[in-house]
Amino acid sequence: MDGRTGAARLRSLPTRLLSLAATHSDRLVNEGLAAADARKWHYAVLATLMESGPASQAELSRRTGIYRSDLVSVINELTDRGLVERAPDPADRRRNVITMTERGRARFARLDELLTELEDEVLAPLGPAERDQLAQLLTRIVDHHAHRDG
Repeated sequence: MDGRTGAARLRSLPTRLLSLAATHSDRLVNEGLAAADARKWHYAVLATLMESGPASQAELSRRTGIYRSDLVSVINELTDRGLVERAPDPADRRRNVITMTERGRARFARLDELLTELEDEVLAPLGPAERDQLAQLLTRIVDHHAHRDG
């Protein structure tokens, strides 16, 4: 026996395998970030600000995929920690612009290193070329369904 359990049909269904891998990955990432007093949404906001610069809350919601109502609490948490600043947009005072602080940049760098380590743990059985191929295949699946749903 090869140590795997369950019916052969279950072990060969790509959708089931994808679900099991996602569950395992999600658990490891959530636990790793929790140990660092962070959440995935913290990383998503910081990564988006790092890559694209200051943004309105609405733009951050679009770029991160975080619902606007949920994003407000994430921004509040990041603001309370001194990682981002929220200020009225000079061009439209009804809108807030979120900017990453120096402390936020340092925090992002630490979280980025942590996520690289966690990713290495999740993808340990795969070599670099296989990891690239997996990322390309998953991107095609995600893009296909985002296009259909959007």
